[in-house]
Amino acid sequence: MIVKHLSPVTGLPHADPSNSAVTHAASKSMSTTTQKTPRRGNGGWLQVRKPLSRKKSLWLAQGAFLLPLLLWCAISYVPFLWHPMITVQNPGSVDYFQPGMQVDRAEFKEQNQKQIDHGGLPATGTRENPVYLPAPHRVAKALVTAFLTPPIRDGEPWLHESLGHSIRIIFLGFLFSAVLGIPLGLLCGTFALVSKLGEPFVDFVRYMPAPAFGALSVAILGIDDAPKVAIIFVGTFFQMVLVLANTTRSLPIPLLEAAQTLGAGRRQLLMNVVVPGVLPMLYRDMRILLGWAWTYLIVAELIGASSGISFFIYQQAKYRNYDNVYAAIILIGLIGLGTDLILKGLGRVFFPWEKDKG
Repeated sequence: MIVKHLSPVTGLPHADPSNSAVTHAASKSMSTTTQKTPRRGNGGWLQVRKPLSRKKSLWLAQGAFLLPLLLWCAISYVPFLWHPMITVQNPGSVDYFQPGMQVDRAEFKEQNQKQIDHGGLPATGTRENPVYLPAPHRVAKALVTAFLTPPIRDGEPWLHESLGHSIRIIFLGFLFSAVLGIPLGLLCGTFALVSKLGEPFVDFVRYMPAPAFGALSVAILGIDDAPKVAIIFVGTFFQMVLVLANTTRSLPIPLLEAAQTLGAGRRQLLMNVVVPGVLPMLYRDMRILLGWAWTYLIVAELIGASSGISFFIYQQAKYRNYDNVYAAIILIGLIGLGTDLILKGLGRVFFPWEKDKG
């Protein structure tokens, strides 16, 4: 039996909290509520805005490279997947077939049928992929032999010389872009006057393809490395200004207001609040923009006198050494990825409080 008492406030009867039946009912109700509360995922792979464990991140990073490699291996080594060509081993009675010649499978079959119909000797061969898709083991070998094989023609640069030249072009073009773009981006993001005066024109020019300035660059700067550096500059400078300006605007306004209440002027706000506040984000932006500079490299190096890794790629393609072509392209990716990883590591040293943000 539940014992009821009068409430000293309302004068209405209420249950005695010390009663065992009430306590049991309340406990049961709380238990039911606890059981109905959905459990949060722990250790799942698809959690919204939640970082993965170090082990999972490592597995995914390896898979990002292994999956394309496995697909490449499957296309290269499993005959029934693709292999649209036939490499002739014995030409038989076919007049224009030569040993080592690649022929389309349909044409190979048609010529053999003609020879069989006329009593000739059919050709034999093995199924292969086109010459422009070498197998992974050939490209892996070329990553070593391309450095050791001398140029086909005298006076042409070695592979390491071509890579060094390309790195120099990227460095100079991005350096000039950063020297002008970083201050202008900070000013546009901080002062509305500079933003309204400069950003419309910058926004207009950024839609113009950088290679469109190639002819002007050669006419003004000559045919050596200067026009190549100019293309890298044009391809990154205007994007850099807008990206850095938007990043600067992301600084919380209360930080500026707090500094102003302490008597900070415009110069102090810029140098002591804005720059330190957005510097880690600017650093990440510059890492991304450096990748953009590499994407303009091939076009830039074909302007004026051909040189650098782009010249090496086109020369090897002309001689149908596609294993060297793939090797050079992979080297560009490795250099870019290695540079980004080094910069990422330095960023963790410079900004240790930002280490979880990449």
